[in-house]
Amino acid sequence: MKQTTNTILMIRPVSFRMNEETAVNNYFQEDLDIKNTEINAKAQAEFDAFVEKLRAVGVNVIVENDDKLMDTPDSIFPNNWVSFHENGDIALYPMFAENRRRERREEVFMRLEKEGFLIENIVDYTSAEDDGIFLEGTGSLLLDRKNGKAYCALSPRADEELFIEFCEDFDYFPVVFTANQTVDGKRLAIYHTNVMMCLAENFAVICADSIDDKKERKNVLQHLKDDGKEIITITEAQMHQFAGNMLQVRGNDDKRYLVMSKAAHDSLTKAQIAQIEKHCEILSSSLETIETCGGGSARCMMAEVFLPKA
Repeated sequence: MKQTTNTILMIRPVSFRMNEETAVNNYFQEDLDIKNTEINAKAQAEFDAFVEKLRAVGVNVIVENDDKLMDTPDSIFPNNWVSFHENGDIALYPMFAENRRRERREEVFMRLEKEGFLIENIVDYTSAEDDGIFLEGTGSLLLDRKNGKAYCALSPRADEELFIEFCEDFDYFPVVFTANQTVDGKRLAIYHTNVMMCLAENFAVICADSIDDKKERKNVLQHLKDDGKEIITITEAQMHQFAGNMLQVRGNDDKRYLVMSKAAHDSLTKAQIAQIEKHCEILSSSLETIETCGGGSARCMMAEVFLPKA
């Protein structure tokens, strides 16, 4: 099993704005005092520049346009509703915000098939929404494909039982924990695992301090060590600059890149950058509007495509 891919699916936004339905438990979102049309235009400009940077190093970026009629402000983050696997399986996930459920569009699959990818089977977990149970894709679960482990920080958007069911279906060993952040003096669950942790081939970037339970923290770090990953720890302040929201991808000649936003890159210390650059190059792009209004960053914007070619 490969841990990284050269092909990324991205959705170009048409009605991006601060999503009022996700703001209730995404404490990374902030309101910008400008019109939504202007916010969307800025987000599109950031999106286009980001895609260009990825393509420039040889990443195969498949860009699908969002559908304006759907009114889906968070469509720019497709990794939450779908994951694409090496055996030709696709998983569809139950989403916390009702307006995010409309992001699941068949056109996306048709586009991938048109690009020559093979879809064998769709594993659909979305009926869990009827019971108020959610698991938001590779936002909620981090897959160590090579070592057959899945990491999940439980939250209102990541249900333990459903996570275990996913692990049984896709043959992963579950590593479950809770990660918190301080909001108005209280410790509250971080909405997605992928903002506090990133798994690359030979290293992991993690905000270990967000795992308050010492036993749980030790267990997570032990799993990473057992699998031979170098552990690069970030602070909670760096996590708020989206330093956990990174993804390793392959470019030209199979060269590896760790992709992140400019804010994340700027927040890293020289020592942390040196640790990362031992393994791969850093590729960063400014995503200021997307991060501020969307409360998500570079990792959330990229749905990895591991499907076999037809």
